[in-house]
Amino acid sequence: MVNPDPERRSAYADLSRAQLAILVPELLLSGHLIDRSGMAHSIAAFGREGMTAIAIEEWQVASPAYTRRMQRALRFTGDGVETIFKGLQLDIGAPPQFMDFRYRIHDHFHGEFWLDHCGALADVEPMGESYVKAMCHDIEDPTFDATALATNPRAQVRPIHRPPRVPADRHPVCAWTVTIDDSHIPPPVPANSDLIANSAAAQVVLDPIDPGDDGHGDYSGPLLSDLRFGDFSRSALIRMADEVCLQHHLLTLGFLIAVRARAENGDAAAIGRKQFAGIAGLTSERLRLALDLGDDDAALAQVLRLHPAWNPLRYTGIRVDDDGGQVRLRIPARSGAVHDRAWPSLIDATHLAPLEAMARGVNPRFAAHVIADTPDELVVGFRQADTPFTESGEVAITRFSTGADFRFTDRGIPLPLTVL
Repeated sequence: MVNPDPERRSAYADLSRAQLAILVPELLLSGHLIDRSGMAHSIAAFGREGMTAIAIEEWQVASPAYTRRMQRALRFTGDGVETIFKGLQLDIGAPPQFMDFRYRIHDHFHGEFWLDHCGALADVEPMGESYVKAMCHDIEDPTFDATALATNPRAQVRPIHRPPRVPADRHPVCAWTVTIDDSHIPPPVPANSDLIANSAAAQVVLDPIDPGDDGHGDYSGPLLSDLRFGDFSRSALIRMADEVCLQHHLLTLGFLIAVRARAENGDAAAIGRKQFAGIAGLTSERLRLALDLGDDDAALAQVLRLHPAWNPLRYTGIRVDDDGGQVRLRIPARSGAVHDRAWPSLIDATHLAPLEAMARGVNPRFAAHVIADTPDELVVGFRQADTPFTESGEVAITRFSTGADFRFTDRGIPLPLTVL
């Protein structure tokens, strides 16, 4: 296990409870949008079938690892349908409202869920029926089961109906059953699962939630119709935020493993950097808007500190300085993230495009430059140019998603969902 470093407290520890309640769903959504960037470049490199295979592989290996982490952190471990549904509510594969999952529990072993709105489907339907089938059939069948087996290897998720929609405006857009039965044969363990399970990201130890904080310190109570993040304690929200960032990293590790199996090292790194740049820029923009930040150096420093690419700090070791007239990002040469070959490992003195995209999500005039490149760390500074830069193609591709402009709403007090 990677033990906590007392010098590396959470980057989210300086935020208020209200700010954290805004931040956590934003992080869940940005994790979901990782694929809007990565899959576009996978199609270009490997075609639709190759993209589909990569998507299946990344979610199959990542979701069991991060699902179990969140279950332990929020104390809702178990082996039933209710535990599976709680995990989905805190999964980047199912960000709240954008992927509007609704749930019904029949008993410990049986349940249903359906989507009243599916942002992923809204993104894919304009691309044609073949892409809809790739997502809603080829990808969902093995990956839903992979997520469920993190709770119970005898769980199966099966469609009641799903897209392509007939009629074209059918609602709910899809519906599924979840059944746990001893007669079910668990699916085979996906290749490379051990690489993810043994990664530093999967094993990093974070601070426990303080049970004395005001608000809910866990999710051990009944399944709720929605999670209202403001009901959780500040300590719980900090832990949630760091766990969701690890979901980003674990999914990306799965993506990079799948890409590296299909491409030469240089080509695989180039695809990884394009994926990183696309989601980095859009996430910065959404964080700035959600937290009502400006577009100056102070705003850039804050966005860099909160960006999921650089968190949790015990995994990345990142430092952000904003004194002395310019913002500086310090990427250590040795960290859990570098060891895993995650996002920070893709940055070097000659490959700063993801950092440029990240900074320009705050202000399109920011440019990055290398201040120092030593055996211990890479130090990158940011200054504003006289005129704004054109948005990168990688960010523009990711912005294709309806998630780019999606806004969360207050749905009021959630209702407990009891067994029928």
